[in-house]
This record gives sequence, structure tokens and C-alpha cells, in this order.
Amino acid sequence: MTNVGILSDTHGFWDESLYDFFSSCHEIWHAGDIGSLDLADKISAFKPLRAVHGNIDDYKVRREYPQSLYFSVEEVSVYMTHIGGYPGKYEQSVRDFLKFTKVSVLVCGHSHILRVKYDKQNELLYVNPGAAGDSGFHHVKTALRLKIDKGNISDLEVWEKKRGI
Repeated sequence: MTNVGILSDTHGFWDESLYDFFSSCHEIWHAGDIGSLDLADKISAFKPLRAVHGNIDDYKVRREYPQSLYFSVEEVSVYMTHIGGYPGKYEQSVRDFLKFTKVSVLVCGHSHILRVKYDKQNELLYVNPGAAGDSGFHHVKTALRLKIDKGNISDLEVWEKKRGI
């Protein structure tokens, strides 16, 4: 079993209470707009980090983290990108990828809106953890954690905290 923490859109900000929320996680996935290489290093010093860059990330972050990742954990295939759209309105690059590749979980960020939905058409779990940082239009910071075990995803939990607290 692998416990996974998922976040996005930190924009260089790390909320100290995420240490507690992610303490049981084996790894953390960051779906872009990390904000700085310093923050990525801070997260990866805490837990192993899989991350993609986002549209606000500078050349240093882009040099270290790709635009998208495709990987497998516990027999679950994952595609992660920052700007992915959402079920029924995926970005063209995501639609193209899904045409030729079996994906169990699609993780993206960018919208700052927490959304988890089963996409029946593509037979995948769509996950957008919202925004964990203090920059943007959102009023509540959010992140997720879940368990993956031999092809099964369970125990999805949401962390939320009002901005500025």
C-alpha cells in the first residue's frame, strides 16, 4: 500500500500544517505552480516528490520538473500535468494522450478549484487538489491524500484551511 499526498498551486507558499496532514504519506505529488525550486526542495526533503511545472514556474523549476508525468504506483497508472481541463473539457494535449494511453488517474491543477470526479467516458479518476498556496482567487486552501493498494484507490481525504490563517 502507498499513501499519497496531492497538492497544486502552492505558488511558493508552504503551509506548516501540511507536514501533519502528509505525515503518513509515502510520497507527495505536486500538480504544478510550485513557485520556486526552494519550495520543491523543502517538500522533497520531507517526502519523495513527483512534480510537474506550471504556468507561473520559472526556468529553474521548469528545468527540474517536466510539463507532464506518466507513471505507475501499485498497478495504478497516473498522468499528471498542470493545465489539464476537466472531464468533458480536457485540454487538447490531454485528450491526445488519453486516446493512446491507458490512464487510471488524471491529476492536474491550475483552476484552484478542488474537484474529484470519476470520468466514465475515459474510465479514470479525475483529481484536481485545488490550491494549497496563499496566492489566487480561492478563499480556502486545499490538498488531498489517498491510499493506493494493488490497483485500488481508497480513503481519499481533504485538507482545507482558510487563507491567511
